[in-house]
Amino acid sequence: MCELLGASSTRPICIARWFVPFRARGGGVADNPDGWGVASWTSAKLRIEKAPEPGVSSSRFGRLARTLRSELLIAHVRKARHPPIPGMQSTHPFSHQCCGREWVFAHNGLVPEVIGRSAAADVCKPRGETDSEYAFCHLLGEIAGCYEGASNGEWMERIADGADAIAALGKFNFLLSDGAYLIAYGHDRLHYLDHPGGRDYLSLVATEPLSSDGWRPFARGELRIYKAGQLLMRLKTGRKRRRNVPTDGVAVR
Repeated sequence: MCELLGASSTRPICIARWFVPFRARGGGVADNPDGWGVASWTSAKLRIEKAPEPGVSSSRFGRLARTLRSELLIAHVRKARHPPIPGMQSTHPFSHQCCGREWVFAHNGLVPEVIGRSAAADVCKPRGETDSEYAFCHLLGEIAGCYEGASNGEWMERIADGADAIAALGKFNFLLSDGAYLIAYGHDRLHYLDHPGGRDYLSLVATEPLSSDGWRPFARGELRIYKAGQLLMRLKTGRKRRRNVPTDGVAVR
């Protein structure tokens, strides 16, 4: 099944220590040979590079894994499921405009029943046929009209509500960003590594641990929101009422 890597830091840094092992999971040490993609931001400028080919044998992906410096990153290696063939329109990450920002999304899991369901708002038209991109548009529909680009809580709660509803259709782990926040949802298979270093902070999220640094699994249905390498909010989704969960040394809003 597809795999994810996300990073949030206080300044542009190279994460080759974890990115190089992640690249190997694109058809090398793991069965994800059907495409790779990287979205990165430097000084709020977005760059997306991707291709429907095995990441482990892509020289371009290898160069990015070794040398890319960014303060915010979402990467993906794909195992084709729906549709079951590689293709550029099916290769993650996906990007769409909403609320005056360019949003980026990558998914691990399978939720084909989301295709054909009406979204909360008609703000996003999928360009391809993947259940992942349809789910992305549903999430953007949840926040249309309430997103303000700040941690006011309402749009983050709506993302959690949307994630919870889609996860009920199958398996739904994802990374999402507006260029400022890294939003990570772990339905059943995601890990995090909060790794402060001096005055700088770096937080990583990945499907599987990529080193022996002390990665920890997400709780089932956990949504974590980072900015500049620091955890801002942690929400637990589910049919019971959600609550903000305190985190060590981090103010939760």
